[in-house]
Amino acid sequence: MANIKSQIKRNRQNEKRRLRNRVFRGEARAAIKKARQAIEAGEAANSREAVLLAIRKLDRAAQQGVLHRNNVARRKSRLMKALAKMEAKEPVGAVPEVQPEAAEEPKAKRTAKAKEAAAEAPKAKKPASTEKKPAAKKTNVKES
Repeated sequence: MANIKSQIKRNRQNEKRRLRNRVFRGEARAAIKKARQAIEAGEAANSREAVLLAIRKLDRAAQQGVLHRNNVARRKSRLMKALAKMEAKEPVGAVPEVQPEAAEEPKAKRTAKAKEAAAEAPKAKKPASTEKKPAAKKTNVKES
């Protein structure tokens, strides 16, 4: 047991933090475990949901400072790699087809259309209150 007042307080703070941190760490561990089980089972939809949930939990743990951000990045990378590998093993017929109207246009066409739209639309002027006024010049004149 500590005898110094500051160390007693430090021990109390450490205990509070330990209890708070284990919640985030435990949630992340549980989510990762469920994601790995779903991937091993080969369920594409459930796996993707589980992996995304695990990523959210990991990001939250990193945000709280419970896990190091590089540690979180490594775990997320491994989960996504396992998910991609599992999805690649699926039969080709199981992959949903993209609807023709939902498909994106080629980039060249989009930029041309964007340019046309920008040329036709008149440019909106900023309100006068947001315009910057020139700053007054400061002079360093020494009086003698």
